[in-house]
Amino acid sequence: MTAKTIAMDAALQAYLQSVSLREPPLLTRLREETAELPNARMQIAPEQGQFMALLVELTGARRCLEIGVFTGYSALWVASALPPDGQLVACDVSAEWTAVGQRYWKEAGVRDRIDLRLAPALETLEELLAGGAEGSFDLAFIDADKANYDAYYERCLTLLRAGGLLLVDNVLWSGRVADASAMDDDTAAIRALNAKIHADARVSISMLPVADGLTLALKRRN
Repeated sequence: MTAKTIAMDAALQAYLQSVSLREPPLLTRLREETAELPNARMQIAPEQGQFMALLVELTGARRCLEIGVFTGYSALWVASALPPDGQLVACDVSAEWTAVGQRYWKEAGVRDRIDLRLAPALETLEELLAGGAEGSFDLAFIDADKANYDAYYERCLTLLRAGGLLLVDNVLWSGRVADASAMDDDTAAIRALNAKIHADARVSISMLPVADGLTLALKRRN
């Protein structure tokens, strides 16, 4: 037993993956291709992807939303866990990066489950709300530009049904959120949202030290 979260070094992470990770070969290939790209640091950890897929299964999610796609690794985990008639609305601005993911989505046979919207995510979210999608999503994942995290949070919360699950990535921000000397705009935006979610009575929450920090916020039914 221990009263605090164990520190995760490379050896322990390798052990964790060796006894827990069940990453399909196609996802491994996508992750490895992404690792060679200039912005590879935007890739989520494989254990996080597997955890997100498990959450889709646990919640019985059929309609999901992703803000920030990059090369489509997290989208592939989520779409693969959806039922055949499930749908993931995936928001991103880069045709170049998402083209990588689309090759793998097609090979995995889940391309028809992913509705890729290439536009600023706030525009897409507003379009969904204007189209009557309020309360129609089961699960949402935010992993995009940090300056708009609060705006994404509010709109995703509105789009989620009561009992729906919101996931917010990078909430520990490589430890910078706890570094008083870190005063950049991205760190400030994450700190502000973390504090807001902590005080938000609309959700039940848990912040997990998975990869770069992942907050789970369950939209309350009352």
